[in-house]
Amino acid sequence: MMEILPMTAAQVPAVAALERRCFTDPWSARSIAGELENPLSLWLTAMEDGAVAGYIGSQAVLDAADVMNLAVDPARRGRGIGRALLGVLEARLRAAGVTSLTLEVRPSNEAALALYAACGFTQAGHRPNYYRNPREDAWILRKEWKL
Repeated sequence: MMEILPMTAAQVPAVAALERRCFTDPWSARSIAGELENPLSLWLTAMEDGAVAGYIGSQAVLDAADVMNLAVDPARRGRGIGRALLGVLEARLRAAGVTSLTLEVRPSNEAALALYAACGFTQAGHRPNYYRNPREDAWILRKEWKL
């Protein structure tokens, strides 16, 4: 059974390990831990059988939030974990008065693009040469809602 909970300091090493498995330019454990101390941040983990199956992190200022990172364990993909993380994040942000969520994604990441489209995100722009390793533009996706 999967449960989505606020990330704790004890989960940071597992989240950092997942970062290294999922991204070519991963966040360090120290950077992730720092987000847990940031009052603007909300980071959640999807826990399954005592293990971190995925996570999502955001920062909100006033009524707008940005997804900092979203990752799902490659062995657990295709089972709705990413969709569940996005759904719980959105619900918690709505409860805090946030009315929009923005993120960047690689145009080559077809699975992520399909997830975001299914969750109601639309393309709002792009950032040239945003990603490193390999160098690639980012698409800016956005979702808005009314409270």
